[in-house]
Amino acid sequence: MEMIVHLHPEIFELVREGTKDVEVRVYDEKRRQLKVGDTLLFLKRPDDKEKIRVEVTNIALYSDFREVTYAYPMERIYMKDTTQDDYLALMSQFYKPEEVLENGVVALEFQILSEE
Repeated sequence: MEMIVHLHPEIFELVREGTKDVEVRVYDEKRRQLKVGDTLLFLKRPDDKEKIRVEVTNIALYSDFREVTYAYPMERIYMKDTTQDDYLALMSQFYKPEEVLENGVVALEFQILSEE
């Protein structure tokens, strides 16, 4: 299975550099379909022309985004100099608290396969 994931330009570049190797999302119905060995196709916003294909190498489940920040160094999940509080505030802009509570959070570890 392959899943498309849209990334902001600065995050896309961190993936390209190999610094960011964990994608964190709410563990909703869409992400529950993923298995180790599946691929993610990262598309660079806003035009989605640049692409990086990665293979999921590990799937780890957490109750919330805070737990993830204790499990991984910040540079693996977002940006190196981002504080835990800033990261949590950012995630709250994308996901409602009840959505996180209901579904939990998934950390998808990956390795780059190709760039397009």
